[in-house]
Amino acid sequence: MSSFGVTVVGHDRPGIVADITGALGAHGGNLEDSSMTLLRGHFAWTLIVDLDASLAEVDEAVDPLRAAELLVSVVELPVEAIEPDAPTHWLNVHGSDRPGIVSAVTREIAANGGNITDLSTRLVGSLYVVSADVTLPATTDNQELVRRLSAAATELGVEISLRPVDSVDVF
Repeated sequence: MSSFGVTVVGHDRPGIVADITGALGAHGGNLEDSSMTLLRGHFAWTLIVDLDASLAEVDEAVDPLRAAELLVSVVELPVEAIEPDAPTHWLNVHGSDRPGIVSAVTREIAANGGNITDLSTRLVGSLYVVSADVTLPATTDNQELVRRLSAAATELGVEISLRPVDSVDVF
């Protein structure tokens, strides 16, 4: 059994999920993990599927679904499964839209050994909103990280909050 990463991007239309899962399922594919959303009317899906097939066979299975408006890519992944650590913090950013917000904020997280395990951004008019699940090492100086994020927020003209996940938060 091999694991494959499949990405599907294109103009949204009914049936994309059914078409992709049907093509993979016809070859015995087992959908392990996925994330799908619509981004400004465009379908975007990333999935991990286990199949007893070669990369060429998986690529051939999805090939009929490729069209000018639908890009499907397939890569073979290492066999070992990597379970991400549960998030330790929730990060929220909001403010006027401008280039560089995600880059500056996530750079501060990474500089402190943090990992972004889920990220969502949304532009509503001129309001830009970022929500992220963050895993920070136990050795992180949270006060220093908050100070650095506050400095970045001031420079970017946005509001940033970083709060620990507590036992009552539901995933």
